[in-house]
Amino acid sequence: MTDATLLHNINLTRDDALASKEGLSHDPRSIEDNSNLVPSTHDESSLPPVDGGKDAWLFLAACFVVEALVWGFPFSYGVFQEYYSNHDPFKGSGNIAVIGTCAMVGRSIIRPESFALTTEQGIMYLDLPIVFGLLRRWPRYQRLSTTGGLITMCLALGLSSFSSNTTHLIITQGVVYAIGGSFAYSPCILFIDEWFDKRKGLAYGIMWAGTGLAGVVLPLVMEWLLNTYGFRTTLRVWSVSLFILTGPLLYFIKPRIPNTPAHSPHARDFAFILTSTFGILQACNVIEALGFFLPTIYLPSFARTLGASSTLGALTVILFNVASVFGCVLMGAVVDKWHVTNCILISTVGSTIGVFIVWGFSISLPPLYIFSLIYGLFAGSFTSTWPGIMRDVKKKRDNADPSMIFACLAAGRGVGNVASGPLSEALIQGFPWRGNAGFAYGSGYGALIVFTGLTAFFGGSSILGRRVGWL
Repeated sequence: MTDATLLHNINLTRDDALASKEGLSHDPRSIEDNSNLVPSTHDESSLPPVDGGKDAWLFLAACFVVEALVWGFPFSYGVFQEYYSNHDPFKGSGNIAVIGTCAMVGRSIIRPESFALTTEQGIMYLDLPIVFGLLRRWPRYQRLSTTGGLITMCLALGLSSFSSNTTHLIITQGVVYAIGGSFAYSPCILFIDEWFDKRKGLAYGIMWAGTGLAGVVLPLVMEWLLNTYGFRTTLRVWSVSLFILTGPLLYFIKPRIPNTPAHSPHARDFAFILTSTFGILQACNVIEALGFFLPTIYLPSFARTLGASSTLGALTVILFNVASVFGCVLMGAVVDKWHVTNCILISTVGSTIGVFIVWGFSISLPPLYIFSLIYGLFAGSFTSTWPGIMRDVKKKRDNADPSMIFACLAAGRGVGNVASGPLSEALIQGFPWRGNAGFAYGSGYGALIVFTGLTAFFGGSSILGRRVGWL
């Protein structure tokens, strides 16, 4: 090869390099197209497996316990309310209901048993969009959120044990506990999408079954502690127990894909709210929530009209919670395989028949107990359809964040939850239809039974939206 030829080849190579450099400098698409040549921060093969494996199941087990303990305490508030209403220093206070509601509105017109439990849970639903938004904006604090939330809950319970009036209880056992619970619980939802994909519905169902289990165990434990040691010791014991039981599990509540400085937050896309798919499913979600909580509030008092003792009356709620454990898991498994509207239809048909036929015609305890099981199995599993809703909404709006879809669904359920208190109070005011209708419909709870059945029925209207092509 001559020197001239060699020099010519070198110049060609230099010109090609300059052209390539200029192309990358002046054509943004070239930079974008070559970005995939940069090695990924996290090699998929180095990450724990999805939908299974030791790490995924340990994460889910930890979420199950956190779900049970965080949400189990609000489900036990009825026991505290009964104690506060009959013992000093809170006996005779008009604000006892507010401790559970965390809201001052309506305390003078809403009876505690119809309002306290629903609104306390409602607030823990309603603040999830805010909490999720904050944790998505600053993802490096997501794991710390569980720790901070747990400490906040424990401090709230400990401080409430020093209360001398209901205002102290409202702030500590009510508001502060609810906020801490939301921050402790939210990372479970944020991380579960990373750990589970094809088994996501099953994972949610197992996690939510923790609430049903806690609804069986914790009220009995709290009642025994209150009657034996009083509210101050009970709150302190539970504060310490909550920390001991939950603290070691925080290690397992972690993202599958570790956060790195390269993971910068991006703007949330809330345009999914405007889609017909989300609008219809959310409307049905709110309607169903308007009546869902009422049986667990009123079944004990209805059972007493049939001659049941307080213990036998409380058994109705226990049976509901037991059945909901199995319902959540079964529905979670089904929603991974079937269209979400079919799953909602199953919940709707079972709940509606249970309310109108079984509860409506109950004139003794055995059929009432059967209703508790049916309602827990079918109505108690309604929220396990949410992964299917999240999946369908994301198909319509690919940029939608599944966790924010969940948060909006939770807020919608919170709206129905809170509104159900005053609505139910109006429905039983003066015990309408008493003596003017047959079976349970003439017990004074007839209007409440019909309202619960109607909300269960119309909560399944999404199947019609699918038929006409709106979903």
